[in-house]
Amino acid sequence: MKSILIVCVLALAAAAYARPGETYTDKFDNVNLDEILGNRRLLIPYLKCVLEQGKCTPDGKELKSHIRDALENNCAKCTETQRRGTRRVLAHLINNEADYWNQLCAKYDPDRKYVTKYEADLKTVVKA
Repeated sequence: MKSILIVCVLALAAAAYARPGETYTDKFDNVNLDEILGNRRLLIPYLKCVLEQGKCTPDGKELKSHIRDALENNCAKCTETQRRGTRRVLAHLINNEADYWNQLCAKYDPDRKYVTKYEADLKTVVKA
């Protein structure tokens, strides 16, 4: 269940050195995002992992390793399911977890080159 957040984060993590047509694994595409986003007990450990404020599960480590590239490359290696999931997770963070969203922005995009487009697009979006 916790893997859904990871899927979303992985969706953000498109690698800069990807071959054309290459996508991330789809093994987490069936994770229940509603369960994770609706339960802070499940959500917060993932956020703390990617912020390097807590321990990481193996899937959390994988997620963390791709965030910057996915952000910078507009989820280029994501499957369509991962793109939709990423939009839902980002919308949730922007609209419901502003403190964590701001910490993530400061860590992964301190100059705000990339996150501004997500904020403008996803502000007040309930489900993407």
